[in-house]
Amino acid sequence: MKIKYSYLILLFCCFFTRFCLSQDQDQNQKNNNSSLLSLDYESITERWEMDSTPTKGPLKILPYKPVYMLFGNYTSDRNVQPTSDNPNNVVGDPLPYEDVELKFQVSFKTRFLKKEWTRAIGVDLWLAYTQTSWWQLYSPDISRPFRETNYQPEFIIIKEMPIKWGNLNWVYTGLSFNHQSNGRSNPISRSWNRVILHTGWELEDWSFIVKAQWRLPEDSELNDNPGMANYLGRADALVSYRKKRHNISCFGRHSLNDGSDNRGSVQVDYVYTIPNIVKLQLQIFHGYGESMIDFNHKQTTIGFGVSLIEW
Repeated sequence: MKIKYSYLILLFCCFFTRFCLSQDQDQNQKNNNSSLLSLDYESITERWEMDSTPTKGPLKILPYKPVYMLFGNYTSDRNVQPTSDNPNNVVGDPLPYEDVELKFQVSFKTRFLKKEWTRAIGVDLWLAYTQTSWWQLYSPDISRPFRETNYQPEFIIIKEMPIKWGNLNWVYTGLSFNHQSNGRSNPISRSWNRVILHTGWELEDWSFIVKAQWRLPEDSELNDNPGMANYLGRADALVSYRKKRHNISCFGRHSLNDGSDNRGSVQVDYVYTIPNIVKLQLQIFHGYGESMIDFNHKQTTIGFGVSLIEW
């Protein structure tokens, strides 16, 4: 039980630290190169430290994907008996999970090699890590377990693309090597390895990220979930809009198949900022694969909580 509560304490400390920093953080402090952790990045250009963005140098912690905590995340159809195309990864007895749980995500990246040091190809090399957890906090009868945690380390190559058409800015093109798993043993083990090609664009207050991904082949006997790409998709797209106190993003995935394999998902996040107090977040998800254990399970979820970092 102490290990479980340590997660909540860690996340509380993160949000409390961000709140304290916001009380006295001005623009000069935000651009201070001596800071280890920088949170207030509002555009793709700033997040990847391109163009005229002040560089933080190597081995500094920077935002990657959104960081948030949803105190209540409700599902229309809890997956109590996960299945897979691999018979070794099918749960026999239903699991006694509740429809409401706590969900949180942490994500960061660090640049370990700058393009000035790779002049032959002119790319930045990054390491990133994202962790998303679904915690059955409101299930005391089963000792409040973590239903699922997805771990996602990533190696990223980024090439700046300073090309503009009017107000449209092509910011970067990247190539990622991504491992994602839930760190569990059979029958609930889920994992895959991917190569991801992605590109980012900006248009005033709008940001666009498009990705295509290829799953690296695995031995059929060791593959926990051979059909995962047919549910979690082979391509995805993100559109985000930021204006004053409002931030809204829409993220969609698709299998790029038709017929019975025509599957995907969409997630919408809305964040409203109350200055110097808190950023409130509403998240709605519909489709397959909200988590890895649910990769072939269709559901709708609605969550409400607070945000630390948005797209």
